[in-house]
Amino acid sequence: MKVQIELDSMNFYAFHGVAPQERTVGNTFIVDLLLTADVEAATVSDNLDDTINYAEVYAVVKQEMDRPSLLLEAIAGRIVAALHKEFSRIMKVRVKVAKLNPPFGGDVRSAAVILEE
Repeated sequence: MKVQIELDSMNFYAFHGVAPQERTVGNTFIVDLLLTADVEAATVSDNLDDTINYAEVYAVVKQEMDRPSLLLEAIAGRIVAALHKEFSRIMKVRVKVAKLNPPFGGDVRSAAVILEE
C-alpha cells in the first residue's frame, strides 16, 4: 500500500539566487513536499518506526535550504537526493521550491520550480 505524506508551505528565509545581492540579502522561500512511501505497516501498528518521521523530513529540507544555491532547480534536486538517501521507504518525491517576490522587475508573487520523479 502506497501512502502519500505532505508537508505544505514550509517557510524558509534563505540566500539563494543568481544575483550576488540575493545571496547577501536573502529572501523568503516556500517548499511544498509530497512523498509517496511504503508505510503500510504504520496504518496497523500506529508505531512511528513504521513510517517516516515528519520532523526528520523537515530537518533534511531545512539543511538543504541552508546551503546557498544559484538555482531553484539545484535546491529541488538536492532535496530529492537527500530525502532518498535518508529515508529508504520513500518511493517517489514531488517538491516545489518557490521564491517569493522574485527580483526581476515585475509584480510577481513567486517564481517556482516543481521537480517530480
